[in-house]
Amino acid sequence: MKNTTKKITTLLLALTFSMSFAQIDFSSTRFGLIAGPTYSRIQNAHNPSSARISFYGGALALIPVGSDDMFYLQPQIEYLSAGEKGDNNTVYANNYISVPIYFKAYFSEAETEFFGQLGPRFGFLISQDVKNPSRAIYEVDQYGKASSLDLAISAGLGFSYKRKWEVSARFDFGLTNNLPDLMGKEPKDPASNSTKRQHVISAGISYIFD
Repeated sequence: MKNTTKKITTLLLALTFSMSFAQIDFSSTRFGLIAGPTYSRIQNAHNPSSARISFYGGALALIPVGSDDMFYLQPQIEYLSAGEKGDNNTVYANNYISVPIYFKAYFSEAETEFFGQLGPRFGFLISQDVKNPSRAIYEVDQYGKASSLDLAISAGLGFSYKRKWEVSARFDFGLTNNLPDLMGKEPKDPASNSTKRQHVISAGISYIFD
């Protein structure tokens, strides 16, 4: 799994940065703000479990690639809250400084247009909040400590109005094992030895300054 993750990451980074690095126009970079809700789960982890709804927010840079006014690099830095819930008041919250790096393509050169984006997302864990876990092994000081790095493939679609206001939706498919210490700790659970990937669906609204 580690080798597969490395290969996918290398491929995404190569795709993102080799599209035409020499044609990247840093002097025309524009900056913006982005925020929105998140819907997240951790696969094969807690039992019982359910989705957690939270939020993310941060800043972005829109860097032109080429001269067509269609292709861009869009790195972002965000605070992102993910994880999942259990029954009643049970919460397994993972909070990150998140750094997605997108290759972004508008469908035409029109100012008002749809766009797609794809790239890696690096999540650096800054805090973890476990409340009322259903089992003692889910405590952070037992086997519930989340991985310090959450790596995902992030893909999304959106709509831009005048290349200023934009709305978007994205899906972050987790590649890394989010709870490595929990592996094999529940022999009666058939998913106990399965990789515990964190997946996040989010919507966002952004404003890009001139």
